[in-house]
Amino acid sequence: MMSKIEKTVVEGYKRLEDSVVLGYQKIEDKFVDTFLKKDSETTKEAKERVKEETTKLTKEINDKYN
Repeated sequence: MMSKIEKTVVEGYKRLEDSVVLGYQKIEDKFVDTFLKKDSETTKEAKERVKEETTKLTKEINDKYN
């Protein structure tokens, strides 16, 4: 069983972690909107497209050099 101090520290860490992750996600979305999103795409669609393109290019490079 966790002591009161341990519980407080863990809860504080989780709140900090959540706020950092949320901040990162906002920055990531803004970057995608500004630099990667095509005209009719949503941010989510742009992220999926970039992920697919990256996977495809990585496979092509690996196939070529391995």
